[in-house]
Amino acid sequence: MRILVACEFSGIVRDAFRDLGHDAVSCDLLPTERPGPHIQGNIISLLDRGWDLMLAFPPCTYLCSSGARWWKDRMVEQAAAIEFVAALSRSPIPRWAIENPIGRLSTVWRKPDQIIQPWQFGHGEVKATCLWLKGLPKLEPTEIVSGRIPRVHHHPQTKGRAKSRSRFLPGIAAAMTAQWGNCKEIG
Repeated sequence: MRILVACEFSGIVRDAFRDLGHDAVSCDLLPTERPGPHIQGNIISLLDRGWDLMLAFPPCTYLCSSGARWWKDRMVEQAAAIEFVAALSRSPIPRWAIENPIGRLSTVWRKPDQIIQPWQFGHGEVKATCLWLKGLPKLEPTEIVSGRIPRVHHHPQTKGRAKSRSRFLPGIAAAMTAQWGNCKEIG
């Protein structure tokens, strides 16, 4: 299957699909952290290249509820972020998942199809993660673990904080690969 992993610099999701034999390519404005097929640039220009599946992780800076107190001062940036997500959702790709934290998308676009937590996929922490789906089933938990540490919330203020907070968790990537890697279009 040809898979486009949008807005991913880490290579975690891309490599999970490649490990199972898929033709997966990541794309981000940043260079990739891991060697592998990666396009550094704007994802929008790649949406019509015959992909079977897209997994998109658009930046949440102007969309997540944790930044709501600054929304009134960042309306232009927020409007651009919402339009970016809308452009991803209008892609001709038959199956996609768009991921983002709880936030603005639920009110200006639509409610998410699913909200997952890392502790449902082998990571003992909390971080409510919304998934908007097209042509894909909801993810089933794979390894419920104890521990409910808000690691992302308590991440120290460092230069690399934003990148560290946005790095996707391997347990959820493995579930996506196993459950969506050979998925036939639904609904």
